[in-house]
Amino acid sequence: MQLHSLSLSSLSLPLNSFSSSVSSINPHSSSSSPPTFTPSRFIKFRTSHRENLRYLKTLGIVTADDKPKNLPLPDDVERILAAVDFLKSKGFSNADFPRLAFLSPNLFSPGFDPAGIAPVFDFLASDVAALPEESCRLILRCPALLFSNVEYCLRPTLDYLRKLGLERLNSPTTLNAHLLNTRVEKLQKKMKFLRSIGLSYDESARICARIPAIFGYSVEDNLRPKYEYLVWEMERSLDELKRFPQYFAFSLKKRIVPRHLHLKQRNVRIPLNRMLLWGDQKFYAKWK
Repeated sequence: MQLHSLSLSSLSLPLNSFSSSVSSINPHSSSSSPPTFTPSRFIKFRTSHRENLRYLKTLGIVTADDKPKNLPLPDDVERILAAVDFLKSKGFSNADFPRLAFLSPNLFSPGFDPAGIAPVFDFLASDVAALPEESCRLILRCPALLFSNVEYCLRPTLDYLRKLGLERLNSPTTLNAHLLNTRVEKLQKKMKFLRSIGLSYDESARICARIPAIFGYSVEDNLRPKYEYLVWEMERSLDELKRFPQYFAFSLKKRIVPRHLHLKQRNVRIPLNRMLLWGDQKFYAKWK
């Protein structure tokens, strides 16, 4: 439950008068003897439960549609407010809380302990070299980061990505946020696929560093069908893929297949980059 402070300086009774009044109450007190207590500079009083709920509603943690029986009790509200204060101390603003509450409601459950996620902020600041604002933006793009174990998940992933040559992982992009929260075993599957089609470890690593989005693609549903179409239907070599690994970033059904068939009907063969990088208007105007 929040506490508010009121300075005694705002009261009409000065401190010396306050002390005098205390002395006059006790007839045995001596004018030379100090009072048995020193009045605090601030008087504190508790914010009402209703005001705290209203505050949580402005943050999107409590919704206006919540029925009274579903609203948190005063003790629970106090723990939720502690989580809010912790997150604000790390750089989150009021505008960030609706997204956090929607994607990670556990952050604002009565049993949540902010101390449990403190190591993640330390990891982002020290290991990833992210500024406080960058850490907040990374977490907003992937709140699941807060619930990942630093020693067994986050740090091994960061080390693996850096060995492959990925840089600037502190940049608060959606891709970086999800990459940091991807287990090493899943990353290795993409490398294993690239090695299986004939690429060396260094060539595979360069492709991953050049197109890190490849880590988010399914091997069986995305990468393998594209490679097989390149080799068997388009009759292109692995060397062409080495020169233009961005090939994997394009949609097979919406981009690769239609353009290949369009060129094939006209008996035209052009490099992969010219085939795929041009916009539709330029491409189809060029190869009518």
